[in-house]
Amino acid sequence: MKCLVINLDRSRDRLAHVTAEFARICVAFERVAAVDARDRPNLAALPQGKKHLRMADGEIACLLSHKQCWSIIAAGEDAYGAIFEDDIVFADKAGPLLAGADWIPADADIVKLETFFNRTVISRKQVACGHGFSASRLHAVHIGTAGYILSRQAARDLIEATNEIAIPVDHLVFNPRFATSSRHVIYQLVPALCLQAQFLGGGPVQLPSLLKQERTEEWVASGRGKKRDKPIAAKVGIETRRLARQIADLFRLRREKIIPFEYRGRRIRRPHTQRRENAL
Repeated sequence: MKCLVINLDRSRDRLAHVTAEFARICVAFERVAAVDARDRPNLAALPQGKKHLRMADGEIACLLSHKQCWSIIAAGEDAYGAIFEDDIVFADKAGPLLAGADWIPADADIVKLETFFNRTVISRKQVACGHGFSASRLHAVHIGTAGYILSRQAARDLIEATNEIAIPVDHLVFNPRFATSSRHVIYQLVPALCLQAQFLGGGPVQLPSLLKQERTEEWVASGRGKKRDKPIAAKVGIETRRLARQIADLFRLRREKIIPFEYRGRRIRRPHTQRRENAL
């Protein structure tokens, strides 16, 4: 199984970081030159589908970068390929899983390898993957595309579905509100195999998100960044719907869970300052 890493030509520090991470788990990778929004002033002119918030140039470039990886997987001979962004850190036992694809569930189109520390919904049924990992069907949104595995057919499907730019790549792949996600059988690896370095907080690796500032500015400019207090009736309604979903999930043998991650022998928890950023 080929491992592809998306990296901007100008991000040499990130390339050095991800090279060290792959060396640590003894796995080879192939670098894919990312589409750089700085070099593509025409990105905003690309056809964009109808939506509430226009994608920032960096988000478009990110989608196009992932699409390059999908093309490599779609044209390759391997049944599956793994895609990573250059700011990931690996769990200590990640190497054996990335060395082959025998552990991937037979019906899987996509396997999400990372965690974003948002609560999501997964199946209670677990498929043992070895080395302390298991895979469960993913049934709710779990954003982030810093690390995932894609089947050759799923890669072809995503290429065909993105002739028109519509939504950010993480929602495109991992948000069941959209057909590009709901049409595929998606598994979540538990615990996560990798994590964006930004979640390490005060850890040894500091690689802030390159999209964060641009996405935040777009969010604020749209007026959606303003905090508005919800009426009590609305809050009660939200809580009622949440409880109803939990009861339904119980009968459907599903459970809510924040996907855990361990790094160098310690459990990583989401920094408090990250909660607002995750919503953007």
